[in-house]
Amino acid sequence: MNADFPRIVDYAPRWREDFARLNVEWLERWFTVEPIDRAVLGDPETHILQPGGRVLFAIDEHEHAIGTVALKRESDGVYELTKMAVAPEARGAGVGRALMRGALDAFRTMGGRELFLESSSKLGPALALYESDGFRHHPAPRPGSHYARADVYMVWEPPVAAPLRGTQG
Repeated sequence: MNADFPRIVDYAPRWREDFARLNVEWLERWFTVEPIDRAVLGDPETHILQPGGRVLFAIDEHEHAIGTVALKRESDGVYELTKMAVAPEARGAGVGRALMRGALDAFRTMGGRELFLESSSKLGPALALYESDGFRHHPAPRPGSHYARADVYMVWEPPVAAPLRGTQG
């Protein structure tokens, strides 16, 4: 992939089937597709977009969706980072990192105040990605968790900028 790709784009109806395809492949590889997954993947407009969330896609130079991630609105200013998946042929090429950066940018523009995710201890590379971008572990499972597979609960805690030293006040 060249420096201009992947491109991160917002949801459009043309990507709807890719949202399900990418996530189902990943879920079936590692876990099982749970009823909550089927509902959300089958109708992202109702479950993610209409309540105020976002769905993003990583698009390659051939205009194919090679990854996706969603920000699901839980309450005012509170979002879940969810449904992150990368096509098998694109794994290890920085697509997950690009999706994460896109999701964090979207979260900031949405005025979010809390961002959390649920995951599994089986997914070492994913957990390392989350940790490197400022997610910190909290006691799991999260109260009200929807996922049987979730034994990891993380909250985004961006580093606080250090005050400038030696400036005149």
